[in-house]
Amino acid sequence: MIRGAYTALRPALFALPPETAHGAVHTALRTVQHTPIEDRLRRRYRVEDERLATDAFGLAFDNPVGVAAGFDKNAEVPSVLGALGFGHVEVGGVTAEAQAGNPRPRMFRLPEDGAIINRMGLNNEGADRVGERLAAEPTPDVPVGVNVALSETTPAEDAPEDYRYTYERVAAGADYVAVNVSCPNSEGMRSLQNRDAMEAILAELVDAGASPLLVKLAPDLPNPAVEDALEVVDELDLDGVIATNTTTDRPESLRNPNKAERGGLSGKPIESRATDLVRFIAERTDVPVVGVGGVSDAEGAYAKIRAGASLVQLYTGLVFEGPTLARDINEGVLELLERDGFDSIDEAVGADV
Repeated sequence: MIRGAYTALRPALFALPPETAHGAVHTALRTVQHTPIEDRLRRRYRVEDERLATDAFGLAFDNPVGVAAGFDKNAEVPSVLGALGFGHVEVGGVTAEAQAGNPRPRMFRLPEDGAIINRMGLNNEGADRVGERLAAEPTPDVPVGVNVALSETTPAEDAPEDYRYTYERVAAGADYVAVNVSCPNSEGMRSLQNRDAMEAILAELVDAGASPLLVKLAPDLPNPAVEDALEVVDELDLDGVIATNTTTDRPESLRNPNKAERGGLSGKPIESRATDLVRFIAERTDVPVVGVGGVSDAEGAYAKIRAGASLVQLYTGLVFEGPTLARDINEGVLELLERDGFDSIDEAVGADV
């Protein structure tokens, strides 16, 4: 019923500017969160099957499909997203200071490409407000990760302290912390992916007690830089790697005129590239990998799992496919597990590595 309703509603939503439509969806989700409607959604859209359950970085997940950072920047709707069938929700990116982000328009749909370009600029309410909300709201029944990023006004040399401030404000409500050093749309972020800068930030968070602690990498990193990052992961005994963020590259296959817009590209055009990076990372580290990039169906999620991802995340697919997507993917993954003779997600992780 919800899928049909979304199919009927999507033309009206897509007639709105993307950010306006996103706000309308958020308002609807907030309206039903913590109400009997949320309970009905949970009964209808959560797929309960022990074959989907997995453990990663010390946490238990009912299923491997999560919401990527960026959809719920201010931790406003994690509970209802869990009710729609997602096995975890990553909120943020959250910065120490509240930020308005870049001027609008800053988000662009490419419907025929199954893609979005955004240059949001890490707009969020700031660590103090988001931390208060996480602490005050009822605890969701799925793990909630918090993606932390650098404040726009903070110089790179002060980044470790800036990240630590954010972590300490959100820690009480975070089941895990994801360190974003790879956002292409915020001034100064790209320089944080060099080894020394990344190591300083992550070491500061380890010293602050952040655990489980993951780092999110960009698809644009050359292989030697990825290997450097993985050495830092091993040396600091981090808990996981998220691959990948959006890309500044523009594949020749893009058709929509919005391909000329500046910003990070997400969705179908980066799917195979993201899956390849998941495999590259899984071949070089023993920590769990979270696969992100272009996931919009069971086959895409399963490809990342077989490439070495213990969990997958999506955002753009939710925009185009609607709120039944987690259920559809989980049901499809069960069919694929059965087809391939696997008794659980864990058996399928890394099958192609």
